Order: sequence, then C-alpha cells, then structure tokens
Amino acid sequence: MRTPRIRRPRSLAGQLFAVQIVLVAAVVAGCAAFAYLSDRAEAEKAARRQVTATATAVAASPAVRAAAGAPDPTAELQPYAEQVRHDTGVDFVTIMSPRGIRWTHPDPARIGESFLGHTGPALEGRVFAETYTGTLGPSVRAVAPVRDRHGTVTALVSAGITVDAISAQLRRQMVTLFAFALAVLALGGAGTYLLNGRLRRHTHGMNATELAHVHDYHQAALHAVREGLLMLDGQRCVALVNDGGRELLGLRGTDVIGRHVTALGLPRTLTDALLAREPRVDELHLTADRTVVVNTSPVSGGQRRGTVVTLRDHTELLALSGELDSVRGFAEALRSQAHEAANRLHTVVSLIELGRAEEAIGFATAELELAQALTDQVVAAVAEPVLAALLLGKAAHANEHGVELVLAPDTHVDDGLLPPALPTRDLVTVLGNLIDNAVDAAGPRPGDGQPARAARVTVTVRPDGDDLLLRVTDTGPGLTPETADDVFRRGWSTKAPGGAPHGHGLGLALVRQAAVRNGGTVTVADAPHGGAEFTVRLPLRGAVGDRAGDQP
Repeated sequence: MRTPRIRRPRSLAGQLFAVQIVLVAAVVAGCAAFAYLSDRAEAEKAARRQVTATATAVAASPAVRAAAGAPDPTAELQPYAEQVRHDTGVDFVTIMSPRGIRWTHPDPARIGESFLGHTGPALEGRVFAETYTGTLGPSVRAVAPVRDRHGTVTALVSAGITVDAISAQLRRQMVTLFAFALAVLALGGAGTYLLNGRLRRHTHGMNATELAHVHDYHQAALHAVREGLLMLDGQRCVALVNDGGRELLGLRGTDVIGRHVTALGLPRTLTDALLAREPRVDELHLTADRTVVVNTSPVSGGQRRGTVVTLRDHTELLALSGELDSVRGFAEALRSQAHEAANRLHTVVSLIELGRAEEAIGFATAELELAQALTDQVVAAVAEPVLAALLLGKAAHANEHGVELVLAPDTHVDDGLLPPALPTRDLVTVLGNLIDNAVDAAGPRPGDGQPARAARVTVTVRPDGDDLLLRVTDTGPGLTPETADDVFRRGWSTKAPGGAPHGHGLGLALVRQAAVRNGGTVTVADAPHGGAEFTVRLPLRGAVGDRAGDQP
C-alpha cells in the first residue's frame, strides 16, 4: 500500500507570483474596460459634433437655399447631398421640405417619403442632435433649418452616422487596445516571473510558515547563546547584536542598531580590531569591565558586505589564571622559606655541635623574632584571611627579590568590613598586581649605574569613609608625565620599547578593569619620597555600579 504523498504548501515566491498575476490581469482588464467605455462615449460625442457641423454647413449653403424654392428640388439637391455625404464621411445627408418630405436620400427609392425622426426644434429655428432609428437603422443625427433671406424656414437638413458605423470604428480601436493590453499583460507576467524567481532563490523555496519558523528559531538562538555575536554591514555600522554581545561590550539599554563602530564608546584597540579588513583570530581585548576574546570574519561576495564578530567572555578564566599564578607564587615563596629555614637549621645544628649552645639559641631566637614580626603585624592589622595570606606571600616574594614589603602604620581591616558585593577575587587581582609591579619597579637593576638604595614597597589597606582604600607605594625611579596616562593600557610594559619603569603587560590593565567593574577608581601619582604611588578606591556601601561611569 502506497503512503499518500503529503502536499507541500506553495512557496512564498509562488504565492506572490499568483497574486501578482491576478493583480496585473485585473489592472489590465480594468484599464481595458475603462478605455472601452471612454472610447464609446467619446465616439458618440465625436459623431454628434460631426453630423451637427455637416447639417449646419449644408443648411447654410446658398445652393440649398436657392434649390429649396425650385419646382424640382430633388434634381438639384440629390447630387449635391451625395457629394457632401462622401466628402464628410457621414452615412446620410437628407434634405427635406418643412413638412418632412424627403428631397434627397442615399437610397433614391426613399425620396418622396416622410422623414423618420423629430423636426420640431428645427422648425422653430434651432439645430439639435439625437439618436433615432430610421430607414438605415439606429443612428446619431442632427437636424438644421434652412432659412430664406426673410428668416423663414423653407427646408430642413439632416445628417447622420449609423450606430453600426460608430461600433465598427470602436471595434477597430478596441482591437488595437486589447492587443496592447495583452502585450502589457505578457510583459508584466514575464517581469513578475523573473522577480519571483529571484525571490525564490533568496527564500530557498520556503513558504510563509517555514520563513516564520526560521525567524523564530533565529531569534531564539540569538537570545539563548551566551557568547556574543555582532554583525557589521559594509559601512561598519551595527546590523545585529545579540544579548551576549550587548553584555560583553557594555551596550545594555542602548539602541546601537545602525550606529557606526566608532560611536559605540569601545576601547580604541577593540574598535581597531572591529574595523580591520583582515580576519582576527582569538585576540584578547579589554572593555570597561570585561576581558573578551574576539574573532572576526569578513562577509564577502565579490565585494565586502560586512563583518561577523564573535565574542567570548575571558574574564573569569583570566581571573582564575591570576589566582593560579598567585598560588604558584605562594608555593614558590614557601619553597624559598623552607630552603632558608633549612639553612638556618643547619647553622643552629652546627653551632650546637661546636659546643656553642648559647650562640645557637641567640641566633635561633633572633631569626624567629624577625620572621614572626611581619606575620604578627599582618595578622593584627588585616583580619580578612585572604588579604592576610596575600600580603604574607607577597612579602616572601619581595624578600627574594631584595625588596622589603612593609605595611603602613594606618593599615587596618576589620573582619566583616568587606561587603558581599565586593568579590575577594577582585581584591586579590588589584592588590596582587599592584604589589608585583611595585616590587619589579623597586628591585635592584644590575648595570643601571645608579647607587644602591633601600628597595621598599609600602602597602596601605584601610577604610576611608565609604570606600576601601588600597595604596601601594614603591621606591623605584617613578613615572614620567608622558607615560603616566599609558600605564593602564593593555600591553604596556617596562620591557617594551618606549616603556616606563612601571607596568606589567596585562596586570595594570586588569587592575583598572577590576576597579571600574566594582564602581571604583584608580589613580597614579609620584610618591612623596620618590617612586610611584598607585591608589585604588572601592565603594563599601551602595550599588556597585553607582560610580562606574566616573572612571574614564
């Protein structure tokens, strides 16, 4: 048994083609009908004008006036009437007596008979026209009076064109009209077919229901995908952006469709990547509060038509990488401390073996007091365990690089001071990167020709009004005015050509991003005793985003 074939609905292009053919046919038929009625009415008007002019001219002829008083008017008027009839193209010219007796007629057998039609208005001296059925059938005729020199009506002249003749002329015109209408219909049908063929190619033969489903799926997919999608047209204006793209680029609540890329307020490096003609693959860029991976692909079909941009959120992954680096730093610091502790233990053991117990006890006590002093200071001042662990680890790291890390006397963070809205991860990012850059700047630089001086990094962490103040000061060479504005730019580094004594590639850029993300600010200035001073303020109360716009 054969399964019945399900009939697929007609495609959208096919439906439009059928509707357009019907509309074209209806328009052409309507125009033809209107033209037919207009031509018929115009033909009748033209016939009336023609017979009226003919009858009036014949009635005004001196020969007709003279023949009207002759004993045999027919002998003189019949040849004249026939000549006028042939010359003017009317169907009959009848000249008659005031009583309506014909003196002339196209059919000589009708001469002498009574005229069929109205003559009253003409006997009163008026020219009039009418449609009447006479011996030649229905005709459009005009009747005019013939007057003598005293004004008396001595004869009547009637000229007419049969309705059949008018219809024949109209049929000839209509044949031409319908031929033209058919040509227009054929041309319109061909154009419609070609247009709908192109539409069929663009819609892939889908019907209206299928296109609606595709649109619904398209919208659902755009809103469901967490990755950002941005489409630019050939003029680099935004043609489409999904919810993920708005979130990653910070475009929430703004109407960006149709706006140029340069008008979106994005960082310069990200704007340059979106404007680039060549594809970009897995490029890392920073926005105000995000770290995104950007991929671009041009859309071309003989000419550049636009660009498709995909965006992936790299913020959390980068933060985790930073935390992993911190953990590695802690492990390295512990390894170094274990190595130093082993060396000191060997020293104590050696002193005991040499019989110098008192010296061994003094050495061990001094080392213990030195190591415990910083730990006691950090634990007493910073009750937040994550920050305390960070500071202890960074102190060991700085000590390995010949840099002393100290806490400012006013450093104080009570337990429970930090609000839940302020992520500890961001604090680690901010303070860890600032200390790393300060240690790098304050550390000794072999071969720089400068006299040795004490390398120190001072850290301040305390509440300041409604803000949490984080300040890191170093004894390095400081910043020049030319580089002070560039230290937070991604990729700026002391190792790069033209770099300044501060910066760690991505570190300071992440510091600024974390501060802005939490509604805070970050500034840099010269330290009171030389070096650089970085200050970060993070709000402890209120909405996190209240001051996000303060940071340029």
